[in-house]
Amino acid sequence: MSIVSDFIERQGFVVLDGGLATELENRGESLDNPLWSARILLSAPEKIADVHHCYFVAGADVAIASSYQATFPGLQATGLSSQQAERVIRRSVSIAVEARERFWGNPQNRVGRLRPLVAASVGPYGAFLHDGSEYRGNYGVPRGTLRDFHRDRLAILADSGADLLACESIPSLLEAEALIDLLGDFPNSQAWISFTCKDVSHISDGAKFADAVLVASQADSVVAVGLNCTAPSLVNALLEKARAVTDKPLVAYPNSGELYDMATRGWRSTSETGIIEDAARGWREQGALLIGGCCRTTPETIRGIRSALIGVPAGSGNK
Repeated sequence: MSIVSDFIERQGFVVLDGGLATELENRGESLDNPLWSARILLSAPEKIADVHHCYFVAGADVAIASSYQATFPGLQATGLSSQQAERVIRRSVSIAVEARERFWGNPQNRVGRLRPLVAASVGPYGAFLHDGSEYRGNYGVPRGTLRDFHRDRLAILADSGADLLACESIPSLLEAEALIDLLGDFPNSQAWISFTCKDVSHISDGAKFADAVLVASQADSVVAVGLNCTAPSLVNALLEKARAVTDKPLVAYPNSGELYDMATRGWRSTSETGIIEDAARGWREQGALLIGGCCRTTPETIRGIRSALIGVPAGSGNK
């Protein structure tokens, strides 16, 4: 039985959290740094804990830890030793666990809720590069390089106390295959894999989304598969393609619909901004079981998603 089965059986859905970086910026933190939100693990970890707690209060069943861009080479580039980098990576999970226990320690928070989970974020190779390539996947490196990059951090996160691993924002089928290879070394760990997609048929590197979903779903340790940090307008069509090739739970946590401009390092609003809460009901009816938000979404987004999902009939989720 997967770690998310109890949520699915008892409430019919799993609400994921929303944007961590967005909320850190709202708390006055500048993330214009190669470590992005992972920098705050070094400077203000209490703010990360506060964000996790706010998402639990808003209705999140899962907090995704701040390990997305916390990598050994990235942290060592700041002058940390390998041992210090490992402590930071582990700390990303323990902060989320402590926030969960703080939330669950209040009996009022247990009313109508299941004890939330903590997912350790496994961000893509492109996040370490800090050049936007997690939305392109055109790394130009072999599968072995990707395995080597992910191996040590994945080993730490699998032993960190997280309930599961969130292999997220994966733009490349080759990278997904490398991660699946490594997950086989940790048979007691469960993971979801979510891809960034550039249109209704393809992930960021141009591979067919349906093919990527099929490859990921064939791994025993993968308990859910889908998409994240993708435009909300693409989600319906992508879920339809995923449902056609897998019986596993589908995951969808798109961004707000705003576009990130690498040149200006800023966000631009679009006509899609703000539609996630309304769209979540339809995604659930299509069979998505794990639903949340990614970049530029907030606790209010998650509160709206949970409200929208209550009472929604289950989609088939079957091929």
